[in-house]
Amino acid sequence: MNSPFYQLEAKSLSGKPVSMNDYAGKTVLVVNTASKCGLAPQFEGLEALYQKYKDKGLVVFGFPSNQFANQEPGDAESISEACQLNYGVSFPMFDKIEVNGSNAHPIFKYLKSELGGIFGSRVKWNFTKFLVDAQGKPVKRFAPTTKPEAIDKYLAKLL
Repeated sequence: MNSPFYQLEAKSLSGKPVSMNDYAGKTVLVVNTASKCGLAPQFEGLEALYQKYKDKGLVVFGFPSNQFANQEPGDAESISEACQLNYGVSFPMFDKIEVNGSNAHPIFKYLKSELGGIFGSRVKWNFTKFLVDAQGKPVKRFAPTTKPEAIDKYLAKLL
C-alpha cells in the first residue's frame, strides 16, 4: 500500500496524531464539516452510512473547518459535543483545520490535487466529500449539497 494518502496524518479531536496508514485496506469518506452549517443535518446521514458499512470496511472522517462563514467557531470540546449530542456521531472526528489556502491541511491538499472539482482545487463549502478506496486511491468527489444517502450506491460497489 504505497498510496500517498497513507503517508499522511492528522490530529484527532482529542489532539492525538492519527496515521492514515492505520486505515490501509479501508474505504474512507473524508468530509470537511461545520456544526453550525445549514448542511449540518448531513452528520446524521454520514453516521447512517458509517453504521451501515463500517463492518464492511468503511470509515468516515470528519474534519471541522471554520473557513466558510464562520460556521465552526468552537474549540474541540464544543465541536465534539455538537457532533455527538445533536447528531450521534461515532465516526472519527479530527482537529479543526483549513481546507483551502496556504495553510490547507495536507490531506485536503492531496485530495484536491487528485480530484479537482468545478472550482478547481478549491473546496467550495462545508460538507465537501472525498471517497478514497481501500488501496488509498481517491476515486470520487461529492459536492457539499450531495446528501450522504446519494453516496450509498458508490459505497455498495466499493465495499
